[in-house]
Amino acid sequence: MFNLDKWQEILGTMRRNKLRTFLTAFGVFWGIFMLVLLLGAGKGMENGIWKEFGGGAMNSLFVSAGKTSLPWQGLKPGREIKFTNDDMEAIRQHVDGVELLASRNRLFGEYTIINGTKNGSYQVFGANAEFFQLNGEKLARGRLLNPLDGIEQRKVMLLGEKVHKVLFGDGSGIGQYVQVKGVFFKIVGTFTNTGNNGRNEERAFVPFSTFQTVFNQYNEVQRIGMSSTRGTPVKVLEEQVRQLMAQRHKFDPADKQALELENNEEEVQRFEGLFSGIKLFVSIIGVLTLVAGVVGVSNIMLIIVQERTREIGVRKALGATPGSIISMIVQESVVITSLSGYLGLLAGVALLDAVRYALEKSGGTTSYFDHPEVNVGVALSATLLLVVSGAVAGLIPAMKAANVKPIEALRAE
Repeated sequence: MFNLDKWQEILGTMRRNKLRTFLTAFGVFWGIFMLVLLLGAGKGMENGIWKEFGGGAMNSLFVSAGKTSLPWQGLKPGREIKFTNDDMEAIRQHVDGVELLASRNRLFGEYTIINGTKNGSYQVFGANAEFFQLNGEKLARGRLLNPLDGIEQRKVMLLGEKVHKVLFGDGSGIGQYVQVKGVFFKIVGTFTNTGNNGRNEERAFVPFSTFQTVFNQYNEVQRIGMSSTRGTPVKVLEEQVRQLMAQRHKFDPADKQALELENNEEEVQRFEGLFSGIKLFVSIIGVLTLVAGVVGVSNIMLIIVQERTREIGVRKALGATPGSIISMIVQESVVITSLSGYLGLLAGVALLDAVRYALEKSGGTTSYFDHPEVNVGVALSATLLLVVSGAVAGLIPAMKAANVKPIEALRAE
Protein backbone atom coordinates (compact mmCIF):
# COMPACT_ATOMS: atom_id res chain seq x y z
CA MET A 1 0.00 0.00 0.00
CA PHE A 2 1.27 3.48 -0.88
CA ASN A 3 2.68 5.25 2.16
CA LEU A 4 2.99 9.01 1.57
CA ASP A 5 4.91 9.64 4.77
CA LYS A 6 7.56 7.10 3.84
CA TRP A 7 8.07 8.63 0.39
CA GLN A 8 8.28 12.12 1.84
CA GLU A 9 10.89 10.88 4.27
CA ILE A 10 12.94 9.29 1.45
CA LEU A 11 12.82 12.48 -0.63
CA GLY A 12 13.71 14.56 2.43
CA THR A 13 16.73 12.37 3.12
CA MET A 14 17.86 12.75 -0.50
CA ARG A 15 17.48 16.54 -0.32
CA ARG A 16 19.49 16.75 2.89
CA ASN A 17 22.31 14.75 1.30
CA LYS A 18 22.41 16.27 -2.18
CA LEU A 19 26.07 15.57 -2.97
CA ARG A 20 25.90 11.95 -1.83
CA THR A 21 22.68 11.37 -3.77
CA PHE A 22 24.05 13.10 -6.87
CA LEU A 23 27.25 11.05 -6.94
CA THR A 24 25.32 7.80 -6.55
CA ALA A 25 22.80 8.78 -9.21
CA PHE A 26 25.47 10.03 -11.61
CA GLY A 27 27.33 6.73 -11.46
CA VAL A 28 24.19 4.84 -12.46
CA PHE A 29 23.22 7.50 -15.05
CA TRP A 30 26.64 7.43 -16.71
CA GLY A 31 26.75 3.64 -16.81
CA ILE A 32 23.39 3.32 -18.60
CA PHE A 33 24.18 6.32 -20.83
CA MET A 34 27.47 4.79 -22.03
CA LEU A 35 25.87 1.37 -22.47
CA VAL A 36 23.18 2.85 -24.73
CA LEU A 37 25.80 4.77 -26.75
CA LEU A 38 27.92 1.66 -27.20
CA LEU A 39 24.91 -0.39 -28.31
CA GLY A 40 23.85 2.36 -30.70
CA ALA A 41 27.32 2.84 -32.16
CA GLY A 42 27.73 -0.88 -32.69
CA LYS A 43 24.37 -1.06 -34.47
CA GLY A 44 25.24 2.01 -36.54
CA MET A 45 28.46 0.38 -37.71
CA GLU A 46 26.59 -2.83 -38.52
CA ASN A 47 23.92 -0.93 -40.49
CA GLY A 48 26.57 1.04 -42.35
CA ILE A 49 28.53 -2.04 -43.40
CA TRP A 50 25.42 -3.91 -44.56
CA LYS A 51 24.41 -0.76 -46.43
CA GLU A 52 27.67 -0.93 -48.36
CA PHE A 53 26.56 -4.33 -49.67
CA GLY A 54 23.63 -2.48 -51.25
CA GLY A 55 21.10 -5.23 -50.64
CA GLY A 56 22.89 -7.62 -53.00
CA ALA A 57 22.93 -11.40 -52.65
CA MET A 58 25.07 -12.49 -49.71
CA ASN A 59 25.87 -15.84 -51.37
CA SER A 60 27.25 -14.35 -54.57
CA LEU A 61 30.49 -14.61 -56.51
CA PHE A 62 31.69 -12.04 -59.06
CA VAL A 63 34.44 -12.98 -61.51
CA SER A 64 36.51 -10.63 -63.67
CA ALA A 65 39.34 -11.50 -66.04
CA GLY A 66 42.90 -10.48 -65.17
CA LYS A 67 46.41 -11.16 -66.45
CA THR A 68 48.45 -14.30 -65.99
CA SER A 69 51.42 -14.05 -63.65
CA LEU A 70 52.74 -17.61 -64.04
CA PRO A 71 53.96 -19.51 -67.12
CA TRP A 72 51.81 -22.45 -68.20
CA GLN A 73 52.50 -25.21 -70.71
CA GLY A 74 54.98 -23.12 -72.68
CA LEU A 75 52.89 -19.93 -72.53
CA LYS A 76 54.53 -16.85 -71.03
CA PRO A 77 53.07 -14.84 -68.13
CA GLY A 78 51.45 -11.46 -68.74
CA ARG A 79 48.72 -12.73 -71.06
CA GLU A 80 45.40 -10.89 -70.75
CA ILE A 81 42.39 -13.13 -70.15
CA LYS A 82 39.17 -12.19 -71.94
CA PHE A 83 35.79 -13.78 -71.24
CA THR A 84 33.28 -14.49 -74.00
CA ASN A 85 29.63 -15.48 -74.24
CA ASP A 86 30.80 -19.09 -74.55
CA ASP A 87 32.38 -18.86 -71.10
CA MET A 88 28.98 -17.92 -69.70
CA GLU A 89 27.43 -20.96 -71.34
CA ALA A 90 30.26 -23.19 -70.09
CA ILE A 91 29.65 -22.08 -66.51
CA ARG A 92 25.94 -22.73 -66.95
CA GLN A 93 26.61 -26.29 -68.13
CA HIS A 94 29.64 -27.40 -66.12
CA VAL A 95 29.57 -25.60 -62.75
CA ASP A 96 27.34 -27.32 -60.19
CA GLY A 97 25.36 -25.39 -57.57
CA VAL A 98 24.74 -22.19 -59.58
CA GLU A 99 21.34 -20.60 -58.94
CA LEU A 100 21.63 -17.23 -60.74
CA LEU A 101 24.09 -16.43 -63.52
CA ALA A 102 24.57 -12.87 -64.78
CA SER A 103 26.88 -10.87 -67.04
CA ARG A 104 27.81 -7.19 -66.97
CA ASN A 105 29.87 -4.91 -69.22
CA ARG A 106 30.58 -1.20 -68.98
CA LEU A 107 31.76 1.69 -71.07
CA PHE A 108 35.11 2.66 -69.62
CA GLY A 109 35.02 6.17 -68.27
CA GLU A 110 31.92 8.32 -67.87
CA TYR A 111 29.70 9.08 -70.84
CA THR A 112 27.27 11.96 -71.28
CA ILE A 113 23.60 11.02 -71.09
CA ILE A 114 21.55 13.70 -72.85
CA ASN A 115 17.91 14.62 -72.33
CA GLY A 116 17.18 17.69 -74.45
CA THR A 117 18.99 20.59 -72.82
CA LYS A 118 19.88 18.60 -69.71
CA ASN A 119 22.80 16.20 -69.53
CA GLY A 120 25.18 14.53 -67.13
CA SER A 121 28.25 12.31 -67.26
CA TYR A 122 27.65 8.88 -65.75
CA GLN A 123 28.77 5.28 -65.99
CA VAL A 124 26.82 3.21 -68.52
CA PHE A 125 26.54 -0.56 -68.12
CA GLY A 126 25.07 -3.49 -69.99
CA ALA A 127 23.57 -6.24 -67.83
CA ASN A 128 21.08 -9.08 -68.03
CA ALA A 129 18.02 -9.30 -65.80
CA GLU A 130 19.60 -11.63 -63.20
CA PHE A 131 22.38 -9.14 -62.46
CA PHE A 132 20.07 -6.84 -60.48
CA GLN A 133 19.15 -9.64 -58.07
CA LEU A 134 22.84 -10.25 -57.42
CA ASN A 135 23.97 -6.64 -57.18
CA GLY A 136 21.08 -5.21 -55.15
CA GLU A 137 19.34 -2.74 -57.49
CA LYS A 138 15.75 -2.22 -56.28
CA LEU A 139 12.95 -0.90 -58.46
CA ALA A 140 11.93 2.70 -57.68
CA ARG A 141 9.50 3.35 -60.55
CA GLY A 142 8.57 1.80 -63.87
CA ARG A 143 10.18 -1.64 -64.33
CA LEU A 144 13.57 -3.32 -64.30
CA LEU A 145 15.14 -4.84 -67.40
CA ASN A 146 13.71 -8.26 -68.26
CA PRO A 147 14.89 -11.28 -70.32
CA LEU A 148 12.78 -10.25 -73.32
CA ASP A 149 14.68 -6.95 -73.52
CA GLY A 150 17.86 -8.95 -74.08
CA ILE A 151 16.36 -11.47 -76.48
CA GLU A 152 14.95 -8.72 -78.73
CA GLN A 153 17.95 -6.41 -78.15
CA ARG A 154 15.65 -3.55 -77.20
CA LYS A 155 17.12 -0.06 -76.87
CA VAL A 156 15.76 0.56 -73.40
CA MET A 157 17.50 1.99 -70.35
CA LEU A 158 17.24 1.80 -66.56
CA LEU A 159 18.42 4.88 -64.66
CA GLY A 160 19.67 5.27 -61.11
CA GLU A 161 17.57 7.67 -59.04
CA LYS A 162 20.36 10.26 -58.89
CA VAL A 163 20.76 10.20 -62.67
CA HIS A 164 17.00 10.53 -63.14
CA LYS A 165 16.93 13.50 -60.75
CA VAL A 166 19.54 15.37 -62.83
CA LEU A 167 17.98 14.60 -66.21
CA PHE A 168 14.28 14.91 -65.35
CA GLY A 169 14.10 16.81 -62.06
CA ASP A 170 10.95 16.05 -60.10
CA GLY A 171 9.10 14.87 -63.21
CA SER A 172 8.93 11.35 -64.60
CA GLY A 173 11.24 10.22 -67.36
CA ILE A 174 9.44 6.90 -67.92
CA GLY A 175 8.68 6.51 -71.63
CA GLN A 176 10.98 9.36 -72.68
CA TYR A 177 14.21 9.02 -74.65
CA VAL A 178 17.82 9.89 -73.78
CA GLN A 179 20.92 9.80 -75.94
CA VAL A 180 24.28 8.11 -75.31
CA LYS A 181 27.03 8.31 -77.95
CA GLY A 182 24.45 9.23 -80.59
CA VAL A 183 22.16 6.29 -79.75
CA PHE A 184 18.67 6.86 -78.31
CA PHE A 185 17.33 4.71 -75.49
CA LYS A 186 13.82 4.64 -74.03
CA ILE A 187 13.62 5.00 -70.24
CA VAL A 188 11.64 2.09 -68.74
CA GLY A 189 12.39 2.52 -65.04
CA THR A 190 14.60 3.79 -62.24
CA PHE A 191 16.32 1.99 -59.38
CA THR A 192 17.79 2.60 -55.95
CA ASN A 193 20.93 1.01 -54.52
CA THR A 194 22.56 2.07 -51.25
CA GLY A 195 25.84 0.30 -52.01
CA ASN A 196 29.14 2.08 -52.64
CA ASN A 197 28.00 4.91 -50.37
CA GLY A 198 25.04 5.68 -52.67
CA ARG A 199 27.19 6.11 -55.80
CA ASN A 200 25.62 3.03 -57.36
CA GLU A 201 22.61 5.23 -58.14
CA GLU A 202 24.80 7.31 -60.45
CA ARG A 203 24.60 4.62 -63.12
CA ALA A 204 22.54 3.62 -66.14
CA PHE A 205 21.88 0.11 -67.48
CA VAL A 206 20.84 -1.23 -70.89
CA PRO A 207 20.18 -4.89 -71.86
CA PHE A 208 23.42 -6.86 -72.12
CA SER A 209 22.96 -8.05 -75.70
CA THR A 210 21.96 -4.53 -76.80
CA PHE A 211 25.05 -3.13 -75.11
CA GLN A 212 27.36 -5.60 -76.88
CA THR A 213 25.89 -4.76 -80.29
CA VAL A 214 25.46 -0.98 -79.97
CA PHE A 215 28.81 -0.25 -78.31
CA ASN A 216 30.90 -2.68 -80.34
CA GLN A 217 31.67 -5.16 -77.55
CA TYR A 218 30.49 -8.18 -79.50
CA ASN A 219 31.13 -11.50 -77.74
CA GLU A 220 32.96 -9.72 -74.89
CA VAL A 221 32.06 -10.30 -71.22
CA GLN A 222 33.86 -8.20 -68.64
CA ARG A 223 32.25 -9.42 -65.42
CA ILE A 224 30.37 -12.58 -64.51
CA GLY A 225 28.19 -12.86 -61.43
CA MET A 226 26.55 -15.91 -59.90
CA SER A 227 24.91 -17.09 -56.70
CA SER A 228 24.98 -20.53 -55.11
CA THR A 229 22.03 -22.78 -54.45
CA ARG A 230 20.97 -23.44 -50.86
CA GLY A 231 23.52 -25.61 -49.10
CA THR A 232 26.30 -24.94 -51.61
CA PRO A 233 29.17 -22.83 -50.24
CA VAL A 234 30.30 -20.07 -52.58
CA LYS A 235 33.84 -21.35 -52.10
CA VAL A 236 32.80 -24.48 -54.03
CA LEU A 237 31.63 -22.35 -56.97
CA GLU A 238 34.86 -20.35 -56.79
CA GLU A 239 37.05 -23.45 -57.13
CA GLN A 240 34.94 -24.88 -59.96
CA VAL A 241 35.03 -21.60 -61.91
CA ARG A 242 38.79 -21.28 -61.44
CA GLN A 243 39.41 -24.80 -62.74
CA LEU A 244 37.01 -24.35 -65.68
CA MET A 245 38.41 -20.98 -66.78
CA ALA A 246 42.00 -22.26 -66.37
CA GLN A 247 41.17 -25.11 -68.72
CA ARG A 248 39.40 -22.89 -71.27
CA HIS A 249 41.96 -20.03 -71.27
CA LYS A 250 45.09 -22.11 -70.61
CA PHE A 251 46.54 -20.72 -67.41
CA ASP A 252 47.77 -22.24 -64.18
CA PRO A 253 44.81 -22.84 -61.79
CA ALA A 254 47.08 -21.65 -58.96
CA ASP A 255 47.61 -18.29 -60.68
CA LYS A 256 45.81 -15.83 -58.35
CA GLN A 257 46.10 -12.90 -60.78
CA ALA A 258 44.53 -14.58 -63.79
CA LEU A 259 41.06 -14.15 -62.27
CA GLU A 260 39.69 -11.50 -59.92
CA LEU A 261 37.26 -13.24 -57.58
CA GLU A 262 34.92 -11.37 -55.24
CA ASN A 263 33.34 -13.81 -52.80
CA ASN A 264 30.57 -11.97 -50.92
CA GLU A 265 29.89 -14.95 -48.67
CA GLU A 266 33.39 -14.71 -47.20
CA GLU A 267 32.96 -10.95 -46.72
CA VAL A 268 29.67 -11.52 -44.93
CA GLN A 269 31.21 -14.13 -42.62
CA ARG A 270 34.13 -11.81 -41.87
CA PHE A 271 31.81 -8.96 -40.92
CA GLU A 272 29.55 -11.24 -38.89
CA GLY A 273 32.61 -12.24 -36.88
CA LEU A 274 33.40 -8.55 -36.36
CA PHE A 275 29.85 -7.84 -35.17
CA SER A 276 29.99 -10.79 -32.77
CA GLY A 277 33.17 -9.33 -31.29
CA ILE A 278 31.54 -5.91 -30.93
CA LYS A 279 28.50 -7.43 -29.23
CA LEU A 280 30.75 -9.38 -26.86
CA PHE A 281 32.68 -6.21 -26.04
CA VAL A 282 29.46 -4.28 -25.35
CA SER A 283 28.17 -7.15 -23.20
CA ILE A 284 31.35 -7.11 -21.10
CA ILE A 285 31.07 -3.33 -20.70
CA GLY A 286 27.43 -3.76 -19.73
CA VAL A 287 28.29 -6.31 -17.03
CA LEU A 288 31.07 -4.09 -15.69
CA THR A 289 28.62 -1.17 -15.67
CA LEU A 290 26.17 -3.17 -13.58
CA VAL A 291 28.89 -4.29 -11.21
CA ALA A 292 30.16 -0.72 -10.79
CA GLY A 293 26.62 0.51 -10.21
CA VAL A 294 25.91 -2.18 -7.63
CA VAL A 295 29.18 -1.52 -5.78
CA GLY A 296 28.54 2.23 -5.80
CA VAL A 297 25.00 1.92 -4.51
CA SER A 298 26.04 -0.64 -1.89
CA ASN A 299 28.80 1.63 -0.56
CA ILE A 300 26.46 4.61 -0.38
CA MET A 301 23.86 2.53 1.44
CA LEU A 302 26.48 1.44 3.99
CA ILE A 303 27.35 5.08 4.61
CA ILE A 304 23.67 5.91 4.97
CA VAL A 305 23.21 3.17 7.59
CA GLN A 306 26.22 4.38 9.55
CA GLU A 307 25.03 7.99 9.47
CA ARG A 308 21.50 7.02 10.54
CA THR A 309 22.45 4.50 13.26
CA ARG A 310 20.98 6.62 16.08
CA GLU A 311 17.84 7.35 14.04
CA ILE A 312 17.37 3.64 13.38
CA GLY A 313 17.82 2.90 17.08
CA VAL A 314 15.11 5.46 17.98
CA ARG A 315 12.78 3.94 15.40
CA LYS A 316 13.27 0.46 16.77
CA ALA A 317 12.83 1.71 20.34
CA LEU A 318 9.51 3.22 19.28
CA GLY A 319 8.38 -0.10 17.82
CA ALA A 320 9.55 -0.03 14.20
CA THR A 321 9.78 -3.55 12.78
CA PRO A 322 12.88 -4.90 10.98
CA GLY A 323 10.77 -5.08 7.81
CA SER A 324 9.99 -1.36 7.90
CA ILE A 325 13.68 -0.51 8.39
CA ILE A 326 14.69 -2.69 5.47
CA SER A 327 11.89 -1.28 3.31
CA MET A 328 12.93 2.33 4.02
CA ILE A 329 16.56 1.81 2.98
CA VAL A 330 15.84 -0.45 -0.01
CA GLN A 331 13.24 1.95 -1.36
CA GLU A 332 15.73 4.81 -1.24
CA SER A 333 18.18 2.66 -3.20
CA VAL A 334 15.53 1.75 -5.78
CA VAL A 335 14.43 5.39 -6.22
CA ILE A 336 17.99 6.55 -6.92
CA THR A 337 18.87 3.73 -9.34
CA SER A 338 15.58 3.68 -11.24
CA LEU A 339 15.33 7.45 -11.72
CA SER A 340 18.98 7.94 -12.70
CA GLY A 341 18.95 4.83 -14.89
CA TYR A 342 15.86 6.04 -16.73
CA LEU A 343 17.40 9.48 -17.27
CA GLY A 344 20.57 7.84 -18.59
CA LEU A 345 18.48 5.77 -21.01
CA LEU A 346 16.61 8.86 -22.23
CA ALA A 347 19.83 10.86 -22.65
CA GLY A 348 21.49 8.05 -24.63
CA VAL A 349 18.51 7.56 -26.95
CA ALA A 350 18.23 11.35 -27.45
CA LEU A 351 21.91 11.61 -28.43
CA LEU A 352 21.56 8.70 -30.88
CA ASP A 353 18.51 10.39 -32.44
CA ALA A 354 20.52 13.61 -32.80
CA VAL A 355 23.37 11.78 -34.53
CA ARG A 356 20.92 9.97 -36.82
CA TYR A 357 19.22 13.26 -37.70
CA ALA A 358 22.57 14.90 -38.45
CA LEU A 359 23.53 12.00 -40.76
CA GLU A 360 20.22 12.24 -42.60
CA LYS A 361 20.55 16.01 -43.01
CA SER A 362 24.05 15.60 -44.41
CA GLY A 363 22.79 13.07 -46.94
CA GLY A 364 24.01 10.04 -45.00
CA THR A 365 27.40 10.17 -46.72
CA THR A 366 29.39 8.74 -43.81
CA SER A 367 30.91 5.44 -44.92
CA TYR A 368 30.41 2.34 -42.76
CA PHE A 369 28.18 4.10 -40.25
CA ASP A 370 24.47 4.57 -40.74
CA HIS A 371 21.29 4.92 -38.68
CA PRO A 372 22.66 4.34 -35.15
CA GLU A 373 19.93 2.84 -33.00
CA VAL A 374 19.49 0.82 -29.87
CA ASN A 375 17.23 -2.11 -29.10
CA VAL A 376 14.90 -0.51 -26.57
CA GLY A 377 14.09 -3.90 -25.07
CA VAL A 378 17.77 -4.57 -24.36
CA ALA A 379 18.30 -1.08 -22.92
CA LEU A 380 15.22 -1.34 -20.70
CA SER A 381 16.26 -4.81 -19.56
CA ALA A 382 19.70 -3.48 -18.60
CA THR A 383 18.10 -0.59 -16.70
CA LEU A 384 15.68 -2.93 -14.93
CA LEU A 385 18.51 -5.29 -14.06
CA LEU A 386 20.47 -2.37 -12.64
CA VAL A 387 17.46 -1.32 -10.53
CA VAL A 388 17.05 -4.86 -9.20
CA SER A 389 20.80 -5.04 -8.53
CA GLY A 390 20.60 -1.70 -6.73
CA ALA A 391 17.80 -3.06 -4.57
CA VAL A 392 19.89 -6.13 -3.74
CA ALA A 393 22.88 -3.88 -3.05
CA GLY A 394 20.78 -1.84 -0.65
CA LEU A 395 19.36 -4.97 0.96
CA ILE A 396 22.61 -6.01 2.67
CA PRO A 397 23.12 -2.70 4.52
CA ALA A 398 19.38 -2.62 5.24
CA MET A 399 19.50 -6.04 6.88
CA LYS A 400 22.50 -4.92 8.91
CA ALA A 401 20.55 -1.88 10.06
CA ALA A 402 17.51 -3.99 10.92
CA ASN A 403 19.63 -6.13 13.25
CA VAL A 404 20.96 -3.16 15.22
CA LYS A 405 19.84 -3.27 18.85
CA PRO A 406 18.18 -0.03 20.00
CA ILE A 407 20.37 0.38 23.09
CA GLU A 408 23.58 -0.05 21.05
CA ALA A 409 22.35 2.38 18.41
CA LEU A 410 21.52 5.02 20.99
CA ARG A 411 24.90 4.46 22.68
CA ALA A 412 26.70 4.95 19.33
CA GLU A 413 26.44 8.76 19.51
